[in-house]
Amino acid sequence: MTGLRGKYAPLTTATPVLHPFIGLEGVSGVGKSTLARLLALRMNGWHIHTPPDPHSPLLPTIIAGVRPLPQLAFLLSGLMHASDEIRRQLSDRPVIADRYLSSVVACHSAITGTPMDQVAAIVDAFHPYLVVPDATFYLTVSDRSLRERMGTKDDTKQDDEELFGVPGRLALLRQNFAAAATADPTAVLLEADGRTPDDLADMITAHLKERCA
Repeated sequence: MTGLRGKYAPLTTATPVLHPFIGLEGVSGVGKSTLARLLALRMNGWHIHTPPDPHSPLLPTIIAGVRPLPQLAFLLSGLMHASDEIRRQLSDRPVIADRYLSSVVACHSAITGTPMDQVAAIVDAFHPYLVVPDATFYLTVSDRSLRERMGTKDDTKQDDEELFGVPGRLALLRQNFAAAATADPTAVLLEADGRTPDDLADMITAHLKERCA
């Protein structure tokens, strides 16, 4: 994927990027969406979920009815589209992504039973197209807290239900996200147990200020 040019080249903008791009990663129910909305409000930023529309409504059908490699191709298409949208926004305001690159690798690996390194080897070829976060915050919680959060979640999706419904799914996702964080130079680990979304937002904004100091 090096040497991309013409219509296949990553999006460029005339205005320089002056704002941070933050990624939020972790298993379903850990609080990424709530935190992303809160950070966008605090920072006067823009919140995006990966994959965004028009991919997002199709995701359950693709996961349920498409074999692993075409499924990954669909996820990569959504990821690259998200990257294009993020680049467009970064000239004007901060961007907070609820899921990004690590979720594509970790979740696809867990859902299809494909080894992480095999998924990563395919995805690596597309890295030159993707805008890189300034920091990626990996949220973790205990199983007990996660069950409590799921019990109060009002927008439960299939991947939420499968987190505890599919034997071994949660443990594998935890393992995959831990591996992704270890390999991610932008990774910052955040333990969410006992912390409110405001607490976590305070920690993230403090980290960003330290980076800029």
